[in-house]
Amino acid sequence: MSGRARLALCAWAATLMASCALLPLVTPATWILQAALMLGVQTGVGAATRRVPLARPLTVAAQALVTLLMLTLVFARQQAFIGIVPGPEAFRHFADLLQQGGDDIARYAIPAPLESHGIRLMLLGGVMIIGLAVDTLAVTFRSAAPAGLPLLALYSVAAGLSDGGTDWLWFLVAAAGYLMLLLAEGRDRLSQWGRVFGGAPRTPGGEPGAMAPVRTGRRIGVLALGLALVVPVVLPSMSGGLLDGAGTGVGAGNGSGGTISAVNPLVSLRDSLNVDEDRQVLSLRTNGDVADLYLRIVSLDDFDGSTWKPSKRHVTGVPDKLPTPTGLGPDVKRAEIETRVSAADWYAQDWLPMPYPPSGVQVGGKWRYEPVGMTLVGDHGETTRGKTYLVKSLDVQPTAEQLAEAPEPPKALKDEYTKLPKSLPDVVRTTARKVTEGSTSHYEQAVKLQDWFAVNGGFQYSTQVQVGTGPQAIAKFLKDKEGFCVHFSFAMAAMARSLGIPARVAVGFAPGSPQSDRSVSVGLKDAHAWPELYFEGVGWTRFEPTPNRGVTPSYTQSDTPGSSLPDLPRSSQSAGASASAAPSASTSCGVQQKKLQECGNALPVDAAKPGGGGPAWYEIAGWTLLGLLALVVPLLPMLWRIRRRTVRLASAQHSASGTVSARGRRERAADGLAAGEVTLTGTSTTVEAEAQYAAEVAAGHVLAVWRELTDTAWDYGIVPDDALTPRKAAARIVRLGELEPAAAESVHRVASAVEQVLFAPRPHAAPGLADDVRSLRAALRSRASWTTRVRAVLAPRSAVRALWDTSDRWNAFKNRTTERWTALLRRPSGQQSG
Repeated sequence: MSGRARLALCAWAATLMASCALLPLVTPATWILQAALMLGVQTGVGAATRRVPLARPLTVAAQALVTLLMLTLVFARQQAFIGIVPGPEAFRHFADLLQQGGDDIARYAIPAPLESHGIRLMLLGGVMIIGLAVDTLAVTFRSAAPAGLPLLALYSVAAGLSDGGTDWLWFLVAAAGYLMLLLAEGRDRLSQWGRVFGGAPRTPGGEPGAMAPVRTGRRIGVLALGLALVVPVVLPSMSGGLLDGAGTGVGAGNGSGGTISAVNPLVSLRDSLNVDEDRQVLSLRTNGDVADLYLRIVSLDDFDGSTWKPSKRHVTGVPDKLPTPTGLGPDVKRAEIETRVSAADWYAQDWLPMPYPPSGVQVGGKWRYEPVGMTLVGDHGETTRGKTYLVKSLDVQPTAEQLAEAPEPPKALKDEYTKLPKSLPDVVRTTARKVTEGSTSHYEQAVKLQDWFAVNGGFQYSTQVQVGTGPQAIAKFLKDKEGFCVHFSFAMAAMARSLGIPARVAVGFAPGSPQSDRSVSVGLKDAHAWPELYFEGVGWTRFEPTPNRGVTPSYTQSDTPGSSLPDLPRSSQSAGASASAAPSASTSCGVQQKKLQECGNALPVDAAKPGGGGPAWYEIAGWTLLGLLALVVPLLPMLWRIRRRTVRLASAQHSASGTVSARGRRERAADGLAAGEVTLTGTSTTVEAEAQYAAEVAAGHVLAVWRELTDTAWDYGIVPDDALTPRKAAARIVRLGELEPAAAESVHRVASAVEQVLFAPRPHAAPGLADDVRSLRAALRSRASWTTRVRAVLAPRSAVRALWDTSDRWNAFKNRTTERWTALLRRPSGQQSG
C-alpha cells in the first residue's frame, strides 16, 4: 500500500473514531455502520482521483459530488432523478428534513430515536462533511496536523450535548484516531525523504532537533488535543430537547415564575405512528373508563395558517390542588378518577402526559404548571424518563343538550381562540359553512364537522401522507381527503374557528390497550392529535374527527328526543372498569394483536418501511456503485488522457535528470513500441550494453513526448499525419495552428530531438521537452473556441488510442495463447523411424 493510500485509510479511521462521540446521542447506534460505508466510498473516490491524478480542487469537488449523490440516495431518492441525481425538489426535501431535524432536536431528549429522519440526516451529513474536510487537509493537501480542527469540532459538539458520563472514553478514541493520522503522515514523509532532516541542536553537542514542519505539526496536535478537553467545558449551556440532554427548560428562577417557549410537539407524531415495533411508552392503572382515557400532553392554540403550536405562556409552581378548568359549570356531571402512570426508561418527554382536566398531580422532580392549558412541563431538563406519578382528573360527562344550549363564551376568550390568519385559503371557510348548513347551534356545527370527517365525507386514514407546510396544506388535505390525525385535527379546528367556535388542538395519546393484569399499555402507535372546542358552561371539550382512531365521545350522540342530529357510530364502545381485563374494542389494541394484524382497519400502516427510513446497506452499495459508474464512464476519455499526458511528460523530466520509474519505462515503451520506432534490448552487465540501453530509454522518452505533442494538436483539431517526417509534421502543426514564433520554436525543438534520437548513433534526451509541449498546448488553447476547449478536455480526440491499445493487447494475448496451445499440441512422439 502506498504512503498516500495509507494516509487516506487513516483519515477515514480517524473521522469514524471521532464520530463515535455521537453514539450516545441517538439510539440505535446502527447509523455508524452506514456512516462508515459512506465515508469509505468518499475516501475511495478521493484515492481514485488522486491516482489519475486530478488537480486538488477537482479531487475535492469529485468527493463532494459523490457525497451529495449518496445523501440523495439515502434521504431523497423519491424526489431525485433516477433516484440518485438531485434536483430542485430533492433540495427542497433536504431543507424540510433539516428543519424537521431542528424541531426534533428541540423535541427529543438524549438518546433521540433514529427514526427521526431529520436528525439522521444531520448525523450522516455532518460526519460526511467532517470526513471530507479531514481527507482534504490530511491527504489531498498533505497537512495532517490542521485536520485535527474538524475532528475537534465533531468531538466538541458531541461532548457538549452529552451528559458527560463517558466523555473521557470518546475523547480517548478520538485522540487515538488523530494521533494515528499524525503518525501516518510522519511515516509518509519519511518514505518520501528517506531520513529526517535535523535542525539546530537543542543543546551544545546534542542531537539535532526536529525540523520546523515537524515541530509545527506537533504544536498544532498538542493544541488541538488541549482544546478538545477545554471546549466542551466552556461551551455555553444550551437548552431544549437534545441540546440539554433531557428536554426543554422553562424560564428561570426557583419555580415561581418564568415562561414556556413555543415548541412543536407534532414533528415526530407521524414517525411514532409509522414505527415497525410498537414500543410501550407508558403503563397505567386507573379506576376510570380505560376505553375513553386520553392522555393529553400539550394544547396547541397558536395558528399561523401553516401549523399549530403552543403559545408562549407564563408558568408557575405546581399547586397542591389544581383549579377548576375554565368554563366548567357546577351543573355538569363529573367524577374524579385516579390514574397511576409509569413512563418507560427511554421515553424522555418534557411535558407530563395526563388525563384532562387534571385536578391534582403527585410527581417527583422539578416541574412547572401552565394554567391556561393545565399542563405540567419539566424545569431545566426534567423529563418523564422512568417516572411514576399519580394524576387525579375529572371525568366530565356533559349532555348533548347542555352543549347545544351553551351561551356565547366571553369576548376575550372568543377573540383569542377564533383568530385566523389572512393567508388561510377561502376553501376552508366555504367548506365549513357548506358542511354545517342548517345547524342551529355551535354544537350542531361541531358534530356535523366531526361526522363529515369521520363518517360521511369520504376521508381515508393514512400515515404515509406528509404533514404538509404552507397556507395551502389544509386546502390540499380537504381536496385529497387522505391523511392522519394531524390533518384531521388541524382542519377541524381551523374550520371551527371560521364558524366562530373557539378551538385548539391537543396532542397526546389515544386510549391504550388493556392487559391481562388490568393495566393499560400505551405504545408509540397510540400517539394522537385531536381538536378541543370550547363551550361555555362545559369548558374545553374533546371531539374525534379522525376515522378509525380513538373513541367517539358519547356526548356527540344526542339523547334529546326528536333531535335531527345523526347517531354517529362509535369507534370503540366504553368498556368500563369491570371489563378492563378483556381486550378493548378500542382501535388501540394490544401490541401482539397489532403484530398479528388483528386490529382490522384501526391503524392502516404499510408493511414496508416508510420511504424516509432508508434502504438496506446493500441497496446503498449497489446504487452508489451504479451512480459512480454513471458519473465515471462519461469521464473515462478525459481521465485516460490526463493520465497518459502526466506519464509522458513526467517520464521526459525524469529522463533528462537520469532517473525513471519502472512504471514510467513501461508506459513510455508502450508509446514507442506502438509507433514501431524503438525496441528495448533489456539489461546487460557490460558497460557498452548499459550505455546502449540508456540510449534506447532516452529515445523512448523523446518519442513519448513527440506522441504527446501530436496528440495535443489532435485534441485541438489538427489530425496527425504519420506519413510525414518529424520536421514536416512540426511545420504542419505550426501552420494549421497559426502559432506564434515562441510556440513554433517549441514544436520544432521537439521535432529536432526526435530526429536526433532516430538517426544519431548515441541519442540522448534533450532537457525542457515537456515544457515545450505545455507551451504548444497553451498556445492552441488560447486560439481555440470555447467549444473546442471543452471538447479537448472532456472528449479528447486522441483518446481513441485507448481503444487501439486495447485492441492491440487483445490481439497480442490471442497470439500468445494460440502459440502456447500449438506448442502443447505438437509435442514430439519420441518414436524413431524404422
